[in-house]
Amino acid sequence: MEEITIRNATLSDLDVLLTFEQELVKAERPFDKTIRGDPVCYYDLKGMILDNKVAVVVAETNNTVVSCGAAVIKQARSYLDHKEYANFGFMYTLPAYRGMRINKKILDSLREWAMSKGYNEMRLTVYSDNIPAIKAYEKAGFVSHILEMRIPRDRTGNS
Repeated sequence: MEEITIRNATLSDLDVLLTFEQELVKAERPFDKTIRGDPVCYYDLKGMILDNKVAVVVAETNNTVVSCGAAVIKQARSYLDHKEYANFGFMYTLPAYRGMRINKKILDSLREWAMSKGYNEMRLTVYSDNIPAIKAYEKAGFVSHILEMRIPRDRTGNS
């Protein structure tokens, strides 16, 4: 197996991260009919890389970035026992590198970052039909916590 290195993303990674973002949008469209048509940007990646309340990490092998993830500090709901938490997202791995436990390495790195900042509460969201992602997150220690539901606009389930 190729050696995988996890490191903080830099601005020189921006082009590949923007490509990963579009691949992530494409992968999530089948799970969410409400994602509008292109162009779609989920993140301000440049701002995230430069923000000290955000960790953007990449997995690299042979000088090629093959995976990424991010942790963003968010405000918790007022009734919870924590004021802020680390929200994980922007998880993407090139198809040829899936199944190699790279996602777990990314999550472990983000977890270490969050804990180093004093955040013990860590969360992420995943589409309920995205079974491969759910299984990967469960392997990394996440448990299902809450299910968000919606009424489709046309009430037939089409969107």
